[in-house]
Amino acid sequence: MKKKIIIPVNSTLDQHAKNLRKNMTNEEKTIWYDFLNKITPRFHRQKIIGNYIVDFYCPKLKIVIEIDGVQHYDIANSLYDTKRTQFLEDLGLSVIRFDNIDIKKDFGTVVYDITTHCEEKAQVLGVKVNFPDDV
Repeated sequence: MKKKIIIPVNSTLDQHAKNLRKNMTNEEKTIWYDFLNKITPRFHRQKIIGNYIVDFYCPKLKIVIEIDGVQHYDIANSLYDTKRTQFLEDLGLSVIRFDNIDIKKDFGTVVYDITTHCEEKAQVLGVKVNFPDDV
């Protein structure tokens, strides 16, 4: 029997997560509408995990996808991202990150990288994964 991960949720972040879903960046919209929302198992947008809100999360594949803007390059935010990634990995989640520039300039490679990662996780977890044909 597979061990189920209990994902902690700070419900005080509900409204903030809802606002982030309504106000996605252009890069988040691109990755969501042109790819992630067509994958099964399902990904969720702006999901609360612990005291963090992750950009995209697939509970069945145990994958978090983060789309990073320029604010992630300063030292304080970089340290915060490291702490956040460690927390998520300690829960057994896999975290993959892409820069906004990756989405804008090389969307095909981003899709390929996500597809490959999802297929690898699906094989390990014994989960069936389906991707859109039109990407």
